[in-house]
Amino acid sequence: MTTVIETKKLTKYYGQSRGIIDVDMSVDEGEIYGFIGPNGAGKSTTIRILLALIYATGGTATIFGKDVVKDGPEIRQEIGYLPSEVFYYDNMRVKELLDYSASFYKKDCSKRINELSEIMDLDLSKKIDDLSYGNKKKVGIVQGLLHEPKLIILDEPTGGLDPLMQQKFFDLIHEENKKGATVFLSSHILSEVQRLCDRVAIIKEGKIIKIERMSDLGKSNYSQFRIVANKPISKDYFAIEGVSELKTNETHVSFLFKGDLNMIVKMISTLDLQSLMVEEPDLEDIFLHYYQ
Repeated sequence: MTTVIETKKLTKYYGQSRGIIDVDMSVDEGEIYGFIGPNGAGKSTTIRILLALIYATGGTATIFGKDVVKDGPEIRQEIGYLPSEVFYYDNMRVKELLDYSASFYKKDCSKRINELSEIMDLDLSKKIDDLSYGNKKKVGIVQGLLHEPKLIILDEPTGGLDPLMQQKFFDLIHEENKKGATVFLSSHILSEVQRLCDRVAIIKEGKIIKIERMSDLGKSNYSQFRIVANKPISKDYFAIEGVSELKTNETHVSFLFKGDLNMIVKMISTLDLQSLMVEEPDLEDIFLHYYQ
């Protein structure tokens, strides 16, 4: 399996402030790799280092086996990038901007520009200044994909897109992936990652705390308990090792549990129960557990 992105102990400090710390990551050719975490966790910092927009304080980063700084210009010929926010020269028309972007690549992109613009319902004759935020985002999507890159890097890609355009965008990314493109998707929106990705790295406070296949995350050995009792339950009754996401409201209790089920069932058996539900937690519950 060919590795497309690899980082080793990648670290970035902004003065005394933490950016990212010892980020180890390996993205395989042809996969859609999710990079998820709350705002401020270090997602954009990592991407900016990969694109050599900023430089690391320590560690290494390679794309296609090449150093992201030393071989940056060569690497960027094969990368499509969609930033979380897009800014353009307002007095240019969409077609002029896209033609200008295409001029940096050693290929004729005119047919591709027309195809992508049609898919994303983008008017090439409009002035950038006249576009809504959502339509500017469409320009960014076409700009990032017009040269048919081998690696697509998406940083919070769907902001500003309505649900219909989001679906078209997801379909487009799936098509590019089927054609062989590797996709690196940064997001704080769990549904995007769940919908698209093969594997996911969870980053918290600048450090990667978990790398997992999406299918395995869904089969986590956590159990979600929801209890309704006939009498109030002490707030700290279930405050034991293995319990997380504990929520109590007198007779209603819910929590995630990982550990010996026999022990927790014995504790529950002493309660005067009205109802008990035990189920697999959804992925949002699992991710929230990591974010705490």
